[in-house]
Amino acid sequence: MTERYYAGVYWPARLESAEECARRSVTFFRLLSQCDEIYARWFEQGDSVEEALQREFTPDHATFLRFFQREENQLGQDGFSLGAWTGHAEDGHGGMVNITCGDASGAYPNCCLLYLPRTDMAPVGPRVVASPVLENVLRAMVLAWEPLFGVVSTDEFRHALRPKRDPRGFAGWLTYLSRTRGEVPPLPAPVRVEPVEDKGTLLILSPERISASNPQHLSLGRRVQEVLDSKALLRPVLS
Repeated sequence: MTERYYAGVYWPARLESAEECARRSVTFFRLLSQCDEIYARWFEQGDSVEEALQREFTPDHATFLRFFQREENQLGQDGFSLGAWTGHAEDGHGGMVNITCGDASGAYPNCCLLYLPRTDMAPVGPRVVASPVLENVLRAMVLAWEPLFGVVSTDEFRHALRPKRDPRGFAGWLTYLSRTRGEVPPLPAPVRVEPVEDKGTLLILSPERISASNPQHLSLGRRVQEVLDSKALLRPVLS
């Protein structure tokens, strides 16, 4: 079975207005569009593919503000949600974004999730699900949303490293840690460590695509995770 990759960033309760969430959304979609051509066009989600393909939108401030002012995109007293996709009707060729932002209660954990193309869908999948592109994707997410933790991984890899109910972060193919979490200690080769401006640190586990079916990848992930756990760098985002 082909593993499905995703990129996600997470941050704790943080009250933000519709205007502020719209501003962050503009930054995210602008930076994401520079990562690969599949992120150049965006559509609202619909009840069918045909309906959704009629709902293309321009990712500017006015559009996002309109989205977040709609009742269907509002979460309780505060907080907003948004779903969008790239319009690639062929299964696995494009991508989908789900955003929850502005929530101060903790009832709706703030996050931005990007579901990536399938790696067996050439040429898009192998091109996008590659370390150079995904480093830029995760940087775009960090610069827009200022999270505490971020990761590029698969569910299979995560579950191999953490029990399903463990709320801590884990060592993914790419992992982001905010500088507010603490200093990142030396890590075993071939892990590469890169700064993300003044926000935090990006860890690249391997230049090749990681897989839960590869024992060497799992072993390296566990070693890195043990080092990060020893410094409490992967403590739950809500703690």
